[in-house]
Amino acid sequence: MKWTKIALIGAMNEEIERLVSHISDVRETVKAGITFREGTYLGKQVVVCRTGVGKVNAAVTTQILIDTFGIEAIIFTGVAGALDPELNIGDLVISSECMQHDMDVTALGFPRGIIPYEANSVFQADPALVEIAVAAGEKLFAGKVKKGRVLSGDQFIASREAVANLRLELDGVCVEMEGASVAQVCSMNAVPYVVLRSMSDKADGSAHVNFAEFTVLASENSYKMVEEIVKQL
Repeated sequence: MKWTKIALIGAMNEEIERLVSHISDVRETVKAGITFREGTYLGKQVVVCRTGVGKVNAAVTTQILIDTFGIEAIIFTGVAGALDPELNIGDLVISSECMQHDMDVTALGFPRGIIPYEANSVFQADPALVEIAVAAGEKLFAGKVKKGRVLSGDQFIASREAVANLRLELDGVCVEMEGASVAQVCSMNAVPYVVLRSMSDKADGSAHVNFAEFTVLASENSYKMVEEIVKQL
């Protein structure tokens, strides 16, 4: 499928700064305090922006991208904590789907992660984008890429107990703070998306040490993935 205008977004400056440096014919727009950079990247029309950290920031940004810029597909890139014990720092996860782990209405009888009274709580990534991302990952990082469920919540997970619970209860491959909100907004607007996450830590109690040290490496790997994916679009 051919998309003519794509959003390439991340939560932090480290996650998008390489993208920003490689786009040409840049036009900047500021809306809701967010700087949107329209331009050309590898021959494609793109909008690159930093959402800010957390689900609300990511959701607001995604809706603006769709309403104001006419985005036809969204690639969200950045870092995450590994839940799957086979993942190591620098490895990559491609979302098959996304879910909010901090949506918790269990006191009223709803399973953890389920949004009450909504038809859907698990948001599928676009199969075509996932297929392209998997192929890119196998080309660039053979043996270091997993496809699976990305869990999101407004919490920085940093304990072995929390990791074990998220893995057991919600079958997550990695955990971060934005992907599921991007996924839900995309689902509500019928816009294709995929989330790419490079592991900056193992979310195991050493995160405060690993995160700062490996965010640069993880962001570099994410950028390489985005570059290869955009080439194939």
